[in-house]
Amino acid sequence: MAVGVRSLPSDHIMTSTMATELETITALQSAVIIPSKPSGGWDSSDGPAPTAPLASTARVDPSTGNEASPDRKPSAMSTALIMLPLCLSTLLSALDITIVIPAIPTIVGSLGSVAGYTWIGSGFILASTATTPLWGTVADIWGRKPVILVAIAIFLGGSLLCALAPDMDALIAGRVVQGLGSAGMGTMVNVIICDSFSVRDRGLYLGITSLAHALGSAIGPLVGGALTDKADWRWCFWINLPIGGTVWVILLFFLKVANPGTPIVAGLKKIDWTGGSLVMGSVLMVLLALDFGDVVFPWSSATIICLLVFGVVCAALFVMNEWKFAKEPIIPLHLFSRKSSIGAYGVYVFNFYVFIGMLYYLPLYLQAVLGANALDSGVYIIPLIVASSLAAAFVGFFIQKTGRYLGIMYIGQFLSILGVGLLVYLPFEKSLARLFIFEILVGVGCGMNIEPPLIAVQAVNSERDSAAVVSSMNFARSIAIAVSIVVGGVIFQNEMTAANPGLVAQIGAELGQQFNGDQASAKVEAINELPDQQQGVVRQAYFYSLRDVWIMYVAFAGLSLLLNVFVRAHHLSTENKGAVLGADREKTTRTENT
Repeated sequence: MAVGVRSLPSDHIMTSTMATELETITALQSAVIIPSKPSGGWDSSDGPAPTAPLASTARVDPSTGNEASPDRKPSAMSTALIMLPLCLSTLLSALDITIVIPAIPTIVGSLGSVAGYTWIGSGFILASTATTPLWGTVADIWGRKPVILVAIAIFLGGSLLCALAPDMDALIAGRVVQGLGSAGMGTMVNVIICDSFSVRDRGLYLGITSLAHALGSAIGPLVGGALTDKADWRWCFWINLPIGGTVWVILLFFLKVANPGTPIVAGLKKIDWTGGSLVMGSVLMVLLALDFGDVVFPWSSATIICLLVFGVVCAALFVMNEWKFAKEPIIPLHLFSRKSSIGAYGVYVFNFYVFIGMLYYLPLYLQAVLGANALDSGVYIIPLIVASSLAAAFVGFFIQKTGRYLGIMYIGQFLSILGVGLLVYLPFEKSLARLFIFEILVGVGCGMNIEPPLIAVQAVNSERDSAAVVSSMNFARSIAIAVSIVVGGVIFQNEMTAANPGLVAQIGAELGQQFNGDQASAKVEAINELPDQQQGVVRQAYFYSLRDVWIMYVAFAGLSLLLNVFVRAHHLSTENKGAVLGADREKTTRTENT
């Protein structure tokens, strides 16, 4: 995140810078099996299977709002009313991540603050990543519907602040508020889907939201560019209000999900405030260190070292708190008690690590090596985005029909390794056909492993942990996104620094220093101003430096394949038992297991 967001021009950033996105691809935001002994998601190591819950806990059929029936599935109309607003919410979150990208240079010029350039993206990411684990906890206490409505309201409030921002500080504040709301939106979409459908059916509907996310990610830069050129950059934020308002109204009147009716004061007492403070402090310190490293301060500076050290210390204290003291842990450690679950988390994280790296550094390759402009570079990576989304949707359909996911995970991993590996051997000469084929291989491979890891973990955990699984995976994904961009940036900069003496010898000291490691990614447009012969020399330096970045991503794709070995096939239940919510969740769980 840091090196990438600070070093690369805004046109190079495609999704989650994210989040999420994509965090985001958040909010760049989303989730799947050879059955072993049928167990409905439970085996003997899990303890007794859950029995009927106490009256104090909400188990509600999401299609009706009434008491859950394990054999009942939502009707077609109920499914449509659930999925339509969720898909619109996903589209809105993805759209917001990418719509602002082409507008950033204009925004900086309009508000007269070059220094605030980076924080337009970083403020969003910091808020989104740091608060992602908390949304699952509050949703378990107060229910899904009020929490997603609050998240959307926060997001719309942030959009309004951005649209009305009189200066850069106000705009950054609005982006922070947007990131906070976007984290809740992305988490709650997946949680509501997991509540509404059985483990076996979830992949299909999560895949559908992946298509909505791809649509938002793809059209965002085009809409943002058009609004900025034809109207005003503020419309990149104004447009969120009618779309988000429509989603909010639909959810308010038509979404029927579990509602425990927990009083505000009682719910506040159940929140793990210590754990929340520690995890947010840890994330903020680590991400700030990554953001500042080798940009504002050297990596060896006391500021960066202290941020990293104290960030790790807070993380260790957070784990201790969740293990020993928290009654309602934000991230329950029993989620990691099985090798299969640990392997699934690892596969999920490292696939996003590779996927986001491709989304981030392929535009740099296209512009610096092939000489594409910003718009063309965005168009040229559409095969990667579309392939991943279509693969995710197909995998969801396959899992629903067969109940199998393990073989799919291996196939996807091999395709991912193959696609990234072929990039290493891509020739210097322009070959878009081969590049598109390699992108499709990577996209299909990574897309096939978006949903299976989530479903593999949920298959061996109870409904009580549904939101915790989703929020913890989204959280891990956000961290992976930030680290992926930073590590790729460090490798690229180091290689460009190593190549700089050769550049100086061929094009002169004055020109060569422009493309030194710490400046190379920000000087892409300067390449076009050089004579043709010098352009070729500089483009080759970028080409070979990025080849080492591809090699690094091949290694992580291989590591993901290794972690696949630990994932086991589990029976995917076709029953939807409903959510377990409320302030008395802990009491209910103890009673169920006695």
